[in-house]
Amino acid sequence: MGKAIADKKSLLKETESERRSSRFVGMKRPCYDISSSKKKKKKVPSDIVAHNEDAIHAREGIRVNDFDSVEQRLQPISLERRVKRKTNSPNKGSSNSADLNDPQEVVAGEGIGRNDIDINAANLQEKSEYQKVKETTRLFNKLYFKYLYEEQKRCNKPVARKGKKKKNGKRLIKRPDLKVMQEIIETNKCVYRKKRFGNLPGIEVGDRFCSRAEMLVIGLHSQTLGGIDSMTENKYGELEEYKRYQFPLAVSVVLSGVYEDDKDDLDTIWYTGEGGIKLLGNKKQFKDQVMAKGNLALKNNISQNVPVRVIRGHNSTSSYTGRVYTYDGLYRVASYRTVKGKTGFNVFQYQLRRIEGQPALASNQVCFGQTQSSKKLRGIVCDDISEGQEKIPVPATNFVDDPPVAPLGYTYCNSVQVTEGLTLPPADVGCNCKEACTDPEICACAKLNGDDFAYVCVNGGRLMEPKDVVFECGPNCKCGPACVNKTSQVGLKYRLEVFRTPDKGWAVRSLDFIPGGAFVCEYTGKLMRTKDLDNVSVNDYLFEIDCLQTIRGLDGRERRIGVVSSIHLDKIDDKNVPSEPEFCIDAGTTGGVARFINHSCGPNLFIQSVLSSHRDMSLARVALFASDNIPPLQELTYDYRYQLDSVECDGKVKVMPCFCGAKECRKRLH
Repeated sequence: MGKAIADKKSLLKETESERRSSRFVGMKRPCYDISSSKKKKKKVPSDIVAHNEDAIHAREGIRVNDFDSVEQRLQPISLERRVKRKTNSPNKGSSNSADLNDPQEVVAGEGIGRNDIDINAANLQEKSEYQKVKETTRLFNKLYFKYLYEEQKRCNKPVARKGKKKKNGKRLIKRPDLKVMQEIIETNKCVYRKKRFGNLPGIEVGDRFCSRAEMLVIGLHSQTLGGIDSMTENKYGELEEYKRYQFPLAVSVVLSGVYEDDKDDLDTIWYTGEGGIKLLGNKKQFKDQVMAKGNLALKNNISQNVPVRVIRGHNSTSSYTGRVYTYDGLYRVASYRTVKGKTGFNVFQYQLRRIEGQPALASNQVCFGQTQSSKKLRGIVCDDISEGQEKIPVPATNFVDDPPVAPLGYTYCNSVQVTEGLTLPPADVGCNCKEACTDPEICACAKLNGDDFAYVCVNGGRLMEPKDVVFECGPNCKCGPACVNKTSQVGLKYRLEVFRTPDKGWAVRSLDFIPGGAFVCEYTGKLMRTKDLDNVSVNDYLFEIDCLQTIRGLDGRERRIGVVSSIHLDKIDDKNVPSEPEFCIDAGTTGGVARFINHSCGPNLFIQSVLSSHRDMSLARVALFASDNIPPLQELTYDYRYQLDSVECDGKVKVMPCFCGAKECRKRLH
């Protein structure tokens, strides 16, 4: 018994030593905008064997039930991480199997454009396909929020139902995503303006999109309504590279539960052809299908052995369209048949078989009008590490340690704890808005953000773009708790899980789909004066509050997008702004779920300074927001952005290599 206790203590000590989520005072703060993204998707290296957790679920065949939630493991742990053990070699990228036999890419079509929005076309040509895809999707989201916000401001009623006329005759536009799509097309910002079949560089299996318009601007699927996207004879038949093909040819299909005769068994699909259903009615078949257009294209794919990209669509309350689309890889069109559908009309059914050697499927079956039941999360070592402090439990899972242990050695807190001797400034007077803040010309808090709100009212509030600082409504404001300008004060909205990794200690992922711009969590711990810190070199959970230094661009810090009201900036004397932050947050012994979030050079989160009660920028709250759409079970990461050679121990520079696995890893953490 004594040996078991000793072993457990030893394991705990090793656990804490491995978890080095470093945020030393003196680091640079990250700055993310659509032109400087380094976010990367994960790839599973071929030399890493799935741990016990994945093996269990592989045997049971467990997959994602729907797009909003998942209670089970899909694939090995994300490689957007930092490996602590020096004996481990850098992660290797995954390689596709020889069975994949990627088809020759076929290119055709033209684009049009003018240069009048954020991303310069010439700059895009110099970047990798992955960067182009990421920047274009971020541009799409930014413009979507912009147009939606403009409409909400014009109508002065963000909660108005779409399409419903107001008394003054104004109405919200129904499809701002289509407006964004048209602008990106006209400004020549589409990633793949020319159709091609096969995989598209920069778009990986498992990538998620919130609308068909978003898929169109990156070239994944160019139909805003149709399920079959194809290349036609009149556009491609005369080109030399296509003369050996018979057209039309299908390049992609969307499986979203519209056709009642579809049958989805994941690796094998019986896909119903297009036509003959009432799209605006009960979506039942009301006439026979015809062998033409997309149906003929899929038939031609069979004889010419041309695969199609398969995209699955699922319902999602987190998406602004109510749907989320997943790219699930390439499928061979093996055969087709004509059958009597469930309503008695002739339909074509095409058998699609998933090509071997691709990454594991990231979505579950699509069923007509059905939702599968969820399964219980496995490997739990603690049901809720917050012990009820969060409105949503934060479970911890461990399939690595034997015996499995929960994260220990700290006290959980869901808000910043002020240390003895510190006093926060008094709360601001606040605004006089009633119920919810909707008019930036009236709301006093909005005026601090440069006469605009930082959030757009969609899915509980989305940050339109990173800013130097966001001024939220506070406790003295007359608006209610549902005000969109209190987005970061509502607590956790998405189910987060702390999980044990084989080589870097603890990490965090979400069990829910998180859309770009959504608030994820706050970095909490003990609020301290920087000068009062002891043993800085061995405390890896310090986060400096450098909002003021970032605004002034001191010590190489990068300015954010957005405007800070001159009312506050005019009060700041540059001569009195210290080069180093006066305060920091220490999450070493007291902290929230954010203390477990690891570093990545290609992160999916970014840091945003927020002021919600007082207006003292040196004491801003530290909030984490999603920089991109984050699928369930992808590890949550942000860029610690250290200055190189900025960390010293006993007078010597402390060098820490980075093995986050991102495609553009900087190789050094500090």
